[in-house]
Amino acid sequence: MSEEQKKFMREAISLSLESVNLGGGPFGAVIVKDGKRIAGSANSVTRDVDPTAHAEVNVIRKACKVLDTFDLSGCEIYTSCEPCPMCLAAIYWARIDVIYYGNTKEDARKIGFDDQFIYDEIATDREKRKIMAIPFMHEESIVSFEMWDKKENKIKY
Repeated sequence: MSEEQKKFMREAISLSLESVNLGGGPFGAVIVKDGKRIAGSANSVTRDVDPTAHAEVNVIRKACKVLDTFDLSGCEIYTSCEPCPMCLAAIYWARIDVIYYGNTKEDARKIGFDDQFIYDEIATDREKRKIMAIPFMHEESIVSFEMWDKKENKIKY
């Protein structure tokens, strides 16, 4: 890795250390485009009382605002830990090109951040998952999908 890449990873690590000092989880992330830092953020789950406020989700939100787009194609993310399933999905939805990470999901598991149950649930048939998912009011719900499908000037994402 280049010295510039190491600099970005060190910033993600620094954000993770700062988060721990502030009482949060040990996670930090930085988004870079064309060699330029776009945004950085740490985990703020406990501070924001928001289970989705992981470092990667937070930094994606910030980078999208800075770049005024929901499409982060051409960007890289440097994160202090291998992304959890939620963050990995968010990275894919944001179309980030490359993920660089420090700690592994096994390292995270060893300190109490074990996401294996989510990976297992995703691979389990809906009917057998721990949280019941019950189809309900499909006839009324499908109307918005039909509207979207017919809309000519929609912004696809």
